[in-house]
Amino acid sequence: MPELVRITIDGREVEVPAGDLLIKAAQDQGTYIPRFCWHERMRPVGMCRMCLVEVETERGKALVTACTYPVAEGISVETSSDVARRSQEAVLEFLLANHPLDCPVCDKGGECPLQDQALSHGPGESRFVEIKRSFEKPIPISDLVLLDRERCILCDRCTRFSDEISGDPLIQFLDRGNKTEVNTFPDHPFSSYFSGNTVQICPVGALTARPYRFRARPWDLAEVESSSLFDTAHPRIAIHASQNEVLRHQGVDHDGINHGWLSDKARFGFQYLGSEERLTRPLIRRGSDFEEIGWSEALDIVADRLGLIKGEGGGEALAVIGGAQGSNEDAYSLSKMARVALGTNNVDCRMEDTLASQFLAGTVDRARIDDLDDADTILVWGPDLKEEHPTLYLRVRRAAQDLGATLVLVHPWANGLDDRAAHKLTYRPGGGFDLLAEVQAGRHPEVSTALGADKVVALVGMASHADGPHLAEAVAALARDAAASARILPLAGRANTYGALDMGLAPDLLPGRVGIDGSGNGWSDDAWGPTPRNPGKGTGEILSSLIEGDIRGLLLVGADPLRDVPHPLLTADALRSLDYAVSIDLFLNDSNRGADVVLPALGFAEKEGTATNVEGRVQKLNKIRPGPGQAREDWSIIEDIATRMGAPLGLASAEGINKEISTVAPVYQGITWDHLEWDSPDGALAPLEGSSPLNHIPVALVTGNRPGPGLGLHISRVMYDDGVRLRHSPALRPLAPGPVAMIHPDDAASLQVAPGDRVTLRTEHGEGRAVVVVDPAATPRTVRIPFNQADGPRLGTAPVVSVEKAGT
Repeated sequence: MPELVRITIDGREVEVPAGDLLIKAAQDQGTYIPRFCWHERMRPVGMCRMCLVEVETERGKALVTACTYPVAEGISVETSSDVARRSQEAVLEFLLANHPLDCPVCDKGGECPLQDQALSHGPGESRFVEIKRSFEKPIPISDLVLLDRERCILCDRCTRFSDEISGDPLIQFLDRGNKTEVNTFPDHPFSSYFSGNTVQICPVGALTARPYRFRARPWDLAEVESSSLFDTAHPRIAIHASQNEVLRHQGVDHDGINHGWLSDKARFGFQYLGSEERLTRPLIRRGSDFEEIGWSEALDIVADRLGLIKGEGGGEALAVIGGAQGSNEDAYSLSKMARVALGTNNVDCRMEDTLASQFLAGTVDRARIDDLDDADTILVWGPDLKEEHPTLYLRVRRAAQDLGATLVLVHPWANGLDDRAAHKLTYRPGGGFDLLAEVQAGRHPEVSTALGADKVVALVGMASHADGPHLAEAVAALARDAAASARILPLAGRANTYGALDMGLAPDLLPGRVGIDGSGNGWSDDAWGPTPRNPGKGTGEILSSLIEGDIRGLLLVGADPLRDVPHPLLTADALRSLDYAVSIDLFLNDSNRGADVVLPALGFAEKEGTATNVEGRVQKLNKIRPGPGQAREDWSIIEDIATRMGAPLGLASAEGINKEISTVAPVYQGITWDHLEWDSPDGALAPLEGSSPLNHIPVALVTGNRPGPGLGLHISRVMYDDGVRLRHSPALRPLAPGPVAMIHPDDAASLQVAPGDRVTLRTEHGEGRAVVVVDPAATPRTVRIPFNQADGPRLGTAPVVSVEKAGT
């Protein structure tokens, strides 16, 4: 507990934490001091002077800025004295001298701090009668953010956020005196992955979001709180909709997760919900085309065909891929259907691009996001957090920058955290195990010293496709060996991967982090009846078995393996070899265009449920709009198919499924919707009590690729790609880099290529073409290819690539 001091606020004596800023101490005690520049998550600057109050000092009363004045024992504060009130009125009068009175057409109108405080603390009228300044408007400072300069009050919020929080100081104050303005420098747009936060925290509407501009008024919006599934930390958001159309996402300050910040992908990636290309009725293949049919007919056909395959080849002839894009309730219903109706453990929510299921779901010493705040050392050996895990990126950056943590960064390429890393190690693609051996042998003593600290948090994952799935677990084993108290946070992409794994969408897991080991399934037999005893096949094995004919029927649920599985030739051959395929999805995609039946599903914000984030926190997902046409919830589709196959699952509602999960899944016991609403509104860390039945100890298995001669190939995901949801989100689709090959200037010279040239890339797994981007920050002798780009090369997981200039 912090030390408390006694202070007097407007004649009322209160106790507040020592050292708190006066503006916050007063707010916590129910006294609001007006402000524009102060933000609880950023450093105070005292720019706007709106928070002037009177404080009794040894020399008498003095006006101070409450946002920069720390409380101390015995101080007396007057927030609404005549002097303080007149000072606040004067500040507002000056701010409004050139601020346009355009509230009726300003996006901020109705939720504007300047508007509110002009009414509550302003003079009521102005002595200024001169013509106000005007500027060309709006200025597009990025693809997503527009600037109206005449509205800006120079509060410094946007510039501080970009510098302090996101590490993208691309928006600054320009000029001096009364010509000072916020803007970007020529040829340096505000191309930050977090630019939308500046729009939300701008107190006057100077910064507006292009997707929301002139779309609605705040009082016309319906609102629910939910969690974004574009980020595995599941940052809390407020979803705003009007006339059943989602219009914007706003960040909600959750102290344990996102502090109110969102990536632009989480903020603006909702437009796909209203796409005209959404599936609205079941489709069945007739020759080379699809034809719309009714639900009853479609379900009968699917159940009959899956039942026929099961009757001829048993459950081992069937498989399920997907389930990580929806809620826990959807994932549980899919897991139950696979075991009970299909009779198979051939089920996997992963796409061969991540770590072992039991390591992800049940590693011992699992870290919490909050552990980053008091860590002595943070090891990040995995994906570029800025690209793939933006909420964790902001939390790690804050810990290294402001909280004193030593950041050890290991990655094959320039990284978003390079400027805050105390130690950075780089390795060639495929060379991760060699570098790990060097660290274990003490050849990097600065890293060994850092890892020997008292509190170590290790974030581990696949930095590159060439790493393979075992390197991260070996790194986790190293961290645990180096520090007995080390905490591990294994990283995986895809919306609700951790929830899907906890619901048993893996070949060796059952709901509740229960492993399948062939000795009997214990609780599942009691809850579900007899289920398959032995572990099934993961996505890679499923695809190989499709080619070999051992698996004949495939159910895809929110999955597009042709775009997501990093083995392009294997995946294409597998889907061509299919006897029968059924897809449950929002859109037609590259994979389900060859399916026999496609069933339309509801999407995010169109159904209720729960989701589990990277640290095991279960949070509520809420509904705000109906789905298009005849689209249905995943669980209801699954229940109807299972019932027609003669194995009803007993699923009647999402809330009922949640209650079943809380009863039968060990680590989810007690985590019901009621518990999340009334007892744990910030989410519940699973398990509430006790420990997980699965305690996976990371093991160092030295296996996988090795670097070879020639150019190394670093393939990794980036923030914006050609995934089906972003493809149907007009604001974000143009931000994907496309098919590019990023190389160092020395390598460009040796290859005799220039920026913009097209090159042909070849590996043992595939080939393709890309446009050259020369980057001085690139790792020499390495080519970086962003994964899953439109018309991009599909090169597999090979660590080496050949590059030659393409012919015209």
